[in-house]
Amino acid sequence: MTTTNRIAWVGLGKLGLPMAVRIAAAGHPVQGFDLNAERMALAEQAGIAASRSLASAVEACRLVFVSIPDDRALLGLALGPDGLIAAMDPGSVMIETSTVSIEASAKVAEAAEERGIVYLRSPVSGNPVAAESGTLSAMVSGPREALDEAVPVMAAFTKAQYWLGDTEQARYAKLAINLMIAVSAGMMGEALAMARKGNIGWEAMLDLMADSAVGSPMVKYKTQPLKDRDFTSTFSAAQMAKDLDLILDCAHADGIAVPLAAQMREAYSSLIGTGHGEDDYIATIHHTERLSGLPAIERK
Repeated sequence: MTTTNRIAWVGLGKLGLPMAVRIAAAGHPVQGFDLNAERMALAEQAGIAASRSLASAVEACRLVFVSIPDDRALLGLALGPDGLIAAMDPGSVMIETSTVSIEASAKVAEAAEERGIVYLRSPVSGNPVAAESGTLSAMVSGPREALDEAVPVMAAFTKAQYWLGDTEQARYAKLAINLMIAVSAGMMGEALAMARKGNIGWEAMLDLMADSAVGSPMVKYKTQPLKDRDFTSTFSAAQMAKDLDLILDCAHADGIAVPLAAQMREAYSSLIGTGHGEDDYIATIHHTERLSGLPAIERK
């Protein structure tokens, strides 16, 4: 079948939809598919052609982007006689943007190769706000020439695309970055609890942290929500726990010592167990305040 300049986007969730919308806004015709009717309606309102089946979404599309929640969703979507890989045209490019395990990604790579599909692992770093503003960072592995072809489209929703190798390097990189984010969230929670014990004003300490040597983009981004005690999720504690499970599985399989990851997984288990699983991952402050005997600060 002859391919066209249409782009397919499969998975129109919190991250997938704004990424697809930016591609459409940049002038690329986008065919979208999601199992959720509400997300499909939102996509149509944003100028994406909503496809009623997976096969029709990817029909005649050279580039097929995927954004789904986890291993189970990826394997269920991609594999099998009615799956995404079977529906794609041989020679087309599957660009998978999710955070999944190395093992699941390798299974998809094997199936894609058998079908003659080019497979780019391209997890992104950022949140829905970054997706809406087009400032995500993409960690990419797979054939370099396929990335070169995809960059003009990916530039609609990313500020940078880092090619890291030919196989699963991007998956390792994404897990490594998320490990740093989880540990940073724990570090902020402990530092803020210490500051409160030392009678330092809540907002004053947050300003100091943001302006200090450890004032990373993440710290700066979370300063205002923490000032407001606003734990509305951009990436939930439950999602971070899922990613930490992936990190621990990867580390155990490869013989990597990750005691900080294990400690943070327990912290997120505590958050989930005390009703904060759907709060933003920065809600680690609830965990350290409780352990330190500090009362919660009322939200403004």
